Amino acid sequence: MSSAGVALPISPIRDGSVLSPGCFHTQLGSCSNESIMVFLAMSGSMVPMRVLGSESIESVKLRIQTCQGFVRKNQKLVCGGRELARNDSLVRDYGVTDGNVLHLVLRLSDLRVISVRTACGKEFTFHVERCRDVGYVKQKVAKTGNGLVDIEDQEVLCNGERLEDQRLINDICKQNDAVIHLLVRKSAKVRGKPVEKNFELSIVASELNDRKNYEVNRESGCGKSSKDVVVVPKKPPDRDILLEPVIVNPKIELSKAIKDLIKDTFEGLDRGNSPIRSAEGTGGAYFMHDSLGQKYVSVFKPIDEEPMAVNNPRGLPVSTDGEGLKRGTRVGEGAFREVAAYVLDHPRSGRRSFSSEEKGFAGVPTTFMVKSLHREFNHPKDVNVKIGSLQMFMENYGSCEDMGPRAFPVKEVHKISVLDIRLANADRHAGNILVSKEGEDGQTVLIPIDHGYCLPESFEDCTFDWLYWPQARQPYTADTIAYIKSLDAEEDIALLKFYGWDLPSECARIFRISTMLLKKGAERGLTPFAIGGIMCRENINKESMIEEIVHEAEDSVLPGTSEAAFLESVSQIMDRRLDEITQ
Repeated sequence: MSSAGVALPISPIRDGSVLSPGCFHTQLGSCSNESIMVFLAMSGSMVPMRVLGSESIESVKLRIQTCQGFVRKNQKLVCGGRELARNDSLVRDYGVTDGNVLHLVLRLSDLRVISVRTACGKEFTFHVERCRDVGYVKQKVAKTGNGLVDIEDQEVLCNGERLEDQRLINDICKQNDAVIHLLVRKSAKVRGKPVEKNFELSIVASELNDRKNYEVNRESGCGKSSKDVVVVPKKPPDRDILLEPVIVNPKIELSKAIKDLIKDTFEGLDRGNSPIRSAEGTGGAYFMHDSLGQKYVSVFKPIDEEPMAVNNPRGLPVSTDGEGLKRGTRVGEGAFREVAAYVLDHPRSGRRSFSSEEKGFAGVPTTFMVKSLHREFNHPKDVNVKIGSLQMFMENYGSCEDMGPRAFPVKEVHKISVLDIRLANADRHAGNILVSKEGEDGQTVLIPIDHGYCLPESFEDCTFDWLYWPQARQPYTADTIAYIKSLDAEEDIALLKFYGWDLPSECARIFRISTMLLKKGAERGLTPFAIGGIMCRENINKESMIEEIVHEAEDSVLPGTSEAAFLESVSQIMDRRLDEITQ
């Protein structure tokens, strides 16, 4: 899920502090004419910060990192309703001026995998959010241990130190990929005689990002039989909950995977397991439990909590013109785009169907529109039913951001590139590609998530992190080229309409052109790097080649020309430009 999330308080900065340019960038000068005073907004705090128009966005993030310790890659800066996403672009390129407010949103890992092993050899696995405390861990141990441990009689120790119930998991897990051993000790009074039972917990503190989203498969969980299932009391009768699929077309049939996703998510709510708001993302995203409260089965993203929407929980300003953080996207359409990415990720055998169990070419997790009600969602006023996307929670070992790209199979990178080029993705970074294992031999699999900024109205903000990975310079295989040839933009637009989203004309035009570019490029043997390079800008001020092609086509046709005639002009100009590249 990707990406960015909790804003933490920061102390006011005095004149001449580390956030002024001169302290860490003396070569820039201390009081240049291009010096700009901005205000860094974090959790309601407004921190004065002096920047230079000639500074890069990366430089600004590095100074924040030096001052406060927030790693640069975990920062997102938003100004005037737009994310300052291109680190190599300059502050002045984004039009930042005196008095502007920069909203800082931090990306924090949400979950820790807890592996519990009892003295008698039983093992359990569950997830705990870093924002949880030791008291919550004790509850999980009691529930997972089939009632063998009384919550009131547990003591948790770390390296011999007794941990209070209020101690946060985040305070214990200081290092990434560290294993912290906790000892859960039960007092003798539980059994009426001086018998002590020890439980050892191994907390695998690897940061699991998303979008980020994880799925724990039933087959690979604790491996328990039906006899081992913990009986959890039903929810209190006064708990108001709702989870239903949004079906706009009575002809739509749902697959077993979608039905199970909705059923398992509802059962988790019905058993009293509250949604857990993700510490990641610039919008509201909620992890949803299974019925036992031990696993996450889905992630819910409400429309009204999207970035710059009215109920956004991250403190971002409400959009004044309806445009989202990325150029060419609209606030309130993110959930539709999430579902659209799943719909358009066709299996190799043919078109996507909500009734099909087949996995898509790129592996976009099962996603569907639902309406849901729960008090734990962000409700500034009255508690109301929310509509949003529900996506399957995917098991993974982290994101591509956590490891070097050379370890990724070429075919896995290529499948992501096909999806992103086709959908003109405006937010593909390494943090929203999850890494998992599949099959008996444990082959590495990449899982694309967070598609709220695909299918935009323009190419301006298209960005692909994989563009600079070595696999992107390898040519597509014959099988991948055959899949690309099978794609049909017109059929896809009709398919989206059938499933409930009548793609806006501006988005439909971009989608037709991006599909055209992918097909023509693959036919000529161009690599993902070459095709993606045509679509992405080198910097914020220089148009990409695809933008130049579109503008040339617009200038070449008469006013009132049909869309078909315009696309034919685009096709001819694109052929000429591609032939120049291949020659």
